[in-house]
Amino acid sequence: MIHLNIKNESAVKRIYRRNDLLALADRVCQGENITVPVEISVLFCDDAFIQSLNSRYRGEENPTDVLSFPQPPISHDGPRMLGDIVISLETVDRYCNGDRRAMRDEVRLLFCHGLLHLLGENHNNVHARRRMHQKQASYLGVKLDCAWHS
Repeated sequence: MIHLNIKNESAVKRIYRRNDLLALADRVCQGENITVPVEISVLFCDDAFIQSLNSRYRGEENPTDVLSFPQPPISHDGPRMLGDIVISLETVDRYCNGDRRAMRDEVRLLFCHGLLHLLGENHNNVHARRRMHQKQASYLGVKLDCAWHS
């Protein structure tokens, strides 16, 4: 079971579809052999907010599209908190030139990418990057060249 907490503080509205993100989270968690109930928090924001997080946690002075903040497993009753995913809808809008269909696809891609980070994946080297892109392509049902962009 997936508990998905979503908050949209962006000026960009009605881009994501909750059911799509839940279905994708379920596919990813099943594929990654997660058998316990989990909780994921998603925050949609604008560039100024994600830039402040990017600066604080990564030392980067520019906005980015997605950040993930995994939580360590804690023994308690209830779902396991995987962590937080932060997505800038302003960046998504700019990247997709306002094309709402492309923006929905981009949000799904960024959510998948962020969730894989919460589950321990990274792209710190060529092998890890390729593995992560292959997983994204598989979970999203897209060709490998559509599973990430530079």
